[in-house]
Amino acid sequence: MVADSDIRQDSKAAGADRLIPDAPKRQVLVAPPLAPELPKASHEGLPFLTLVAIAVMAGLAHLTGAPLIITAGLAAIAFAGLAMHLRSRRDELRTAALLDETAARSRAEIETLADRMWEMQESEERFRGLIDALGDLVVHRDRDGHIVYANSVFASLVELDARDLAGKTLSELGIDVGVVPDAAFSDHECLSSTDVAIRTPNGPRWFSWIELSVRDKDTGAVSHRAIARDITARKRAESSLITARERAEYASQAKSRFLATVSHEIRTPMNGIMGMAKLLADTDLSPEQRTYVGAVSTSASALLALIEDLLDYSKIEAGRFEPEPQPTSLREIADNIIELLAAKAFAKNIGLGCHVEPDVPQMITADPGRVRQVLLNLIGNAVKFTDTGGVLLTVARARTETTDRICFTVADTGPGLREEDMERIFEEFEQSDGTSTRVHGGAGLGLAISKRLAAAMGGTISVSSRLGEGSEFVLELPAVAATEPPPHRDNILADRRAVIVSKNATEADAIARAIRAHGGIVEIAATPSQAAPFAAGCNVLLIDAALENSDGRLLKRLRDSGFVDCEAITLIAPTDRGMLGEFRASGYATFLARPVRGETLLRVLLTSHGSALAQPRPAPRETSSARKRNQGLSVLIAEDNDINAMLARATLLKAGHRVKIVGNGKAAVDAVTDAGLKFRFDVVLMDLHMPVMDGLDAIAAIRRHEESLAMPPIPIMVLSADSQEKTRHAVLAHGASGFVTKPLDPAALVQAVEGQVAA
Repeated sequence: MVADSDIRQDSKAAGADRLIPDAPKRQVLVAPPLAPELPKASHEGLPFLTLVAIAVMAGLAHLTGAPLIITAGLAAIAFAGLAMHLRSRRDELRTAALLDETAARSRAEIETLADRMWEMQESEERFRGLIDALGDLVVHRDRDGHIVYANSVFASLVELDARDLAGKTLSELGIDVGVVPDAAFSDHECLSSTDVAIRTPNGPRWFSWIELSVRDKDTGAVSHRAIARDITARKRAESSLITARERAEYASQAKSRFLATVSHEIRTPMNGIMGMAKLLADTDLSPEQRTYVGAVSTSASALLALIEDLLDYSKIEAGRFEPEPQPTSLREIADNIIELLAAKAFAKNIGLGCHVEPDVPQMITADPGRVRQVLLNLIGNAVKFTDTGGVLLTVARARTETTDRICFTVADTGPGLREEDMERIFEEFEQSDGTSTRVHGGAGLGLAISKRLAAAMGGTISVSSRLGEGSEFVLELPAVAATEPPPHRDNILADRRAVIVSKNATEADAIARAIRAHGGIVEIAATPSQAAPFAAGCNVLLIDAALENSDGRLLKRLRDSGFVDCEAITLIAPTDRGMLGEFRASGYATFLARPVRGETLLRVLLTSHGSALAQPRPAPRETSSARKRNQGLSVLIAEDNDINAMLARATLLKAGHRVKIVGNGKAAVDAVTDAGLKFRFDVVLMDLHMPVMDGLDAIAAIRRHEESLAMPPIPIMVLSADSQEKTRHAVLAHGASGFVTKPLDPAALVQAVEGQVAA
């Protein structure tokens, strides 16, 4: 029975080693002997029959009268032998009992060990069954990558019997999983993971392969035990997501291309509509006709603004907006925007002013196009929603120990905002008045775009407002690479004491801030009677032309009230320029154009000391460039759109210039190169997108021709509906001299063309 049990246990142990990857190394168990090695019983003495014979002989000797000593000796020998025999028998009985007890104990221990081994094997079989039920692959490999054990799931996957897998490598089975080198776990374990594709009759399946590589510290043996889980569904889901994302990105790019194309195509006829409307407005029209032309211009401008907003919003949504930082003049941007929006403000009879603090840097590194766009939106909204009072732009610097920022504050006297609307208006397609009866239109994208642009430049936009008391929007941008303003400008107007007479409180306040910021003293009065108390000590008098008459009646009244020795400066709107001669004749020394630029104000106040203003200045000598502008420039226009070409031609002819039109870039190159050395165009206007040869190629060909003949470069201005900064930089890098954005503004076009002729 013991032998059979041993054979069964050895067989089970051998099978367990083949099936269980993590089973410990089996040890051979030797059953203890059934009886201990005891000393053999002593059989010294005579056999039992011999003892009986001796005893009989002792009795016969006694009966026969043998000597007593013989009889006693034989009896003693017989009794001694019997005693020894009895003791030997007792020892044999004890030894037999001990053997039986030891054998019983050994059998019990063997049966207990066998039960434990059966339980261990059953536990391992249950664990293996659990793993198999989960569908995970289990593979145990040796140092060289040969399979020591693989579970039934793996065997089924590769369509082999589990017993046939022993000794094979994964590469032989078409599975690309290498063996971790020994150096990776020389002092410790190494856990590695990868995603593995395994070919099956039903197609490839993906598994997350996690492998533990271990070196036995005692024997140095290396083993690689891996478990792999099927992730085919996850891989397919990831592939589907990637495909969906690529489709979405392609759709987004297609949408952006569509919007850009549509925007360009809409701008082209819009250019003709707006340009022709402006040209028509300069002709003799009846009041009714002028009203209709104004309506056309207003509608076209609104449509153009909507196109700009939609295009910018689509670019930001597609994540294609990237700021283009470059040295930027904050004063120049602020003054240009105020001048650009001045016409709208004057048309509503509201004020528009700008004040830049003296400590604001001359230059910072920013994206000037995007800064201009955000400020145009903020100030344009303020002008649109303000019906009385005015709009004031203030540019200041906010510095701390850790930050340096520029604050653009746009304050208006409009209707204000409710508290619940102050966050909502920065969301897409939201307006302060969302009702169907709102007065002001728009797509509700301007502030949403502006906020995103500000964030992309590292800045913020905030708003504070009270209903009925106006609003204040603040744009903050980091002052990156700031160039400090010229020193010692704080007190340059210390000797100036000024009085401003104007009903336009906003513009008067902007002028007063500039004078005070540079050390001057200034007072503001809305009427001559309010100004009279400030006459003492005043040496500069600034008067709004809107209050003055052609005969200078207001200035005379002020002179009579005590402003005798003051230098008079009139503040004129663009529509008042025709009265400059009358104002000078009435005693005004010079003028300041509204809205007043800060630098221009300082220059006029610094040069208008004593009677210097009143002294006639010598007429400047007319330069060759000026004579050429007065005689008219020779302009070549390369434009494939007939309406745009006609608009540019009519505008330049009206300004006194000579014009030639060609329809593509190749014709423009031929016109410039065929002209020879005797005749040269003064300026070339080049459209970007034309048949035969586009604008950039034409510019490059013209520049090569000039270089080959060592000729000075002719000014080439690019005409484009694409107003992006990167487009502007690209055309300038290709050799263009300037950039004009469509739709063309006739006045801006003439100014740009004439500005290309060097003074």
